[in-house]
Amino acid sequence: MELDRIYFFTATIHNWIPLFDRAGFKEILLSSLKYLVDKKCLKIYGFVIMPNHIHLLFENTKMNGKELPHASFLKFTSHSFLRKLKEDIPEYLNKFIVNFANKDHQFWQRDSMAVELYTPNMVYQKLDYIHNNPCKKKWMLSNNPLDYTYSSYKFYETGVDEFGLLSHVGDRI
Repeated sequence: MELDRIYFFTATIHNWIPLFDRAGFKEILLSSLKYLVDKKCLKIYGFVIMPNHIHLLFENTKMNGKELPHASFLKFTSHSFLRKLKEDIPEYLNKFIVNFANKDHQFWQRDSMAVELYTPNMVYQKLDYIHNNPCKKKWMLSNNPLDYTYSSYKFYETGVDEFGLLSHVGDRI
C-alpha cells in the first residue's frame, strides 16, 4: 500500500470467529481508527463492522512512526482484543490460540485484502457494497442500511458523523 491513495480494505477475524458480536469489541475498532484519524495518519471514507470482519474505504495519509497506519490499526487492535478477553472473557481466548514461534494468539487473519480504487466509479461501487453488506441475506443484521449502527451509511445520508472519524469521499475525488 502507498500513501495518498484510496483503498478498499477488508480485515477478517481469525477463523471467521464472530468476535464483534461481543460487547466492547466494535468500540475497540472505532477508537483505534479515531486515534489514527486524529493523528492525521488516516482518512476514513467509509466503513462497516460485521460480526467477524471490517470493511474500510480509507487513505493512508502519513506514516504512523515506521508503519503504515492500517498495519498499526491491526497490531493495536490485536493487543486490545487480547487484553479485553483476558479481563472479561478468558474462556473465549482459547478460540484464538495459535502455535507460532512469535505469538500465542492470532486475532486477524493474515490475508487482509487491500484493493486500490483508481476511479470514482470504483470508489462509489465499494462504498455501496460496504453500506449494503449488513442487509445481505447471509447476514441479515438490518433490513435497511440506515438502521445499522456500525456503518458510515448515516453519515452519507445525514452529513452527521456520529463517530467523529469520517471524511466525505466526494471531497476527495
